[in-house]
Amino acid sequence: MTYLDSAEIAHVEDFADFISASPSSYHAAAEIARRLEAVGFTQVSESDPMSAEPGGRFFIRDGAVMTWFVPEDASAASFRIVGCHTDSPGLKIKPSGSSTTSDGWGQIDVELYGGLLLNSWLDREVGFAGRLIDREGNEHLVNTGPIARIPQLAIHLDREINKDGLKLDRQKHMQPVWMLGDGQTIFDHLAQLAGLDSADQIAGHDLVSYATEKPARFGVNEEFFAAGRQDNLSSVHAGLVAMEKLAGREDGLANTRDIAVFAAFDHEEVGSSTRSGASGPILESVLRRLAAATGRDEDGYHRMLATTTCVSADAGHFVHPNYSERHDPNNHPMPGAGPMLKLNANQRYATDAVGTALWNRICEAAGVENQAFVSNNSVPCGSTIGPLTATRLGITTVDVGIGLLSMHSAREMSHVKDHLALSRVIEQYWQGA
Repeated sequence: MTYLDSAEIAHVEDFADFISASPSSYHAAAEIARRLEAVGFTQVSESDPMSAEPGGRFFIRDGAVMTWFVPEDASAASFRIVGCHTDSPGLKIKPSGSSTTSDGWGQIDVELYGGLLLNSWLDREVGFAGRLIDREGNEHLVNTGPIARIPQLAIHLDREINKDGLKLDRQKHMQPVWMLGDGQTIFDHLAQLAGLDSADQIAGHDLVSYATEKPARFGVNEEFFAAGRQDNLSSVHAGLVAMEKLAGREDGLANTRDIAVFAAFDHEEVGSSTRSGASGPILESVLRRLAAATGRDEDGYHRMLATTTCVSADAGHFVHPNYSERHDPNNHPMPGAGPMLKLNANQRYATDAVGTALWNRICEAAGVENQAFVSNNSVPCGSTIGPLTATRLGITTVDVGIGLLSMHSAREMSHVKDHLALSRVIEQYWQGA
């Protein structure tokens, strides 16, 4: 039987609020900013000179947030980096916006973002959220709430579906219904939400779908947690909470030896090769500028990197009870047994022996159980930002994360205990363990 303590429950309830406030990567970035400012961090512009004065600062680039805290004495500092990503798979509104069928159904025209589990988006109320850019260059965050649905074909019209299986065409079958055609477009509606005079004022947009059901605990002891976007808001929230706690403690970030860096990238689900993704220069730019601000030359910067480490936090897989043969036969990560150390011989994850030792040391210092994840050799694993960061910067990187069932579904499942456990390990890492 699983028993939860009050801290674990409070943490996951806060996580639920964070998910609800973050229906898109742009909303997640805004919510991170709001919470960082509440604990004394200062938002800066990338175009301003970099300061190495003690304290916490951050900037937002699109749906990414780069955050750092300089200790009182940074003369011998390296960097301690936690990396994660703010985006999740879903449906993205096309430039055409919406259309009307010959039967009068109004549909939103979408393309598929990332490796979404198609069937999980059927028969549920869907919202769209993200940013609009108006003709003056101003950004507007918008959120439609539950506005659309992708209805599945009734079994009466597909009698063999339970025998032959569900087959979805990525173009034809994934267009959501949102109204009965009356001449209004989705951009007309979005312009109203943004307070713009008309859809003509929209010069650009990045709008993605999200499942509108509220996050919820369930199970006989309410030990399980269901919500969309846990991959990878679970890691974003864990890092954010750790930084909030340390920022307010006398023995926190101000008295550490190293500069704590929290890198919440965007676009991991589509390969990270963007200006706000982990394959781009955003993190490297921050590190170089911080090194220069602390008085290091080029050689000094590379000496800092030689002792810098990165914890790349992204979700992993629990063993699935109905498909256990898809997992490694001797490695079965289970809910509630702590965050995962993710390993792959082909370096789809960046973890090596040095990173493993680092992770185990941090977990032990934090008093947190952890477990390993490795793939079945016949079922290749995915990847994450860890190898990208290690390749670009040449730093020791370890890939970790909480476990999920139904990863890349519109509504994923985790265990309540694992969320606070991951945050506590990150907190210990930034403290210098």
